[in-house]
Amino acid sequence: MSSYPGRCLCGAVRYEAAPPTLFFAHCHCRWCREAHGAAFVSWVGIAADRFRLVAGQDDLRWYQSSPQSRRGFCGRCGTTLFFASTLCPGEMHVTRTSLRTGIDRGPQLHCFYDQHVDWAEPGDALPRYGSDSPGLEKYRVVPERDEGL
Repeated sequence: MSSYPGRCLCGAVRYEAAPPTLFFAHCHCRWCREAHGAAFVSWVGIAADRFRLVAGQDDLRWYQSSPQSRRGFCGRCGTTLFFASTLCPGEMHVTRTSLRTGIDRGPQLHCFYDQHVDWAEPGDALPRYGSDSPGLEKYRVVPERDEGL
């Protein structure tokens, strides 16, 4: 396969990601959980030059979730699709669930596991890395004030 097609729930926003992917990880950070309303979010990293928006430029919305990061979603159906950040320049992260086919790798790890919810425990044997784990340095941000959530 020359590229992996992806799309939102309604199909208005469509994209292609060309292999090889950079990673496939389940993120348990507070920002991902709150943005998706889920216990964790499964992300696939794509080199930015291997990512192409195919349709839906007018329907794609971006939310600045922190000073350095933004999240892309469909303005019609609300599906969260993308994560981009100055913390990881040259990368586009896409939700694994938005990809319509198999990809070149399976899930590799759980990241920011020290922030996981206490009401859901993944049933796999993948490694679990906390916020201070080597390799996650580029994703660390200065904690923002808790707004009582």
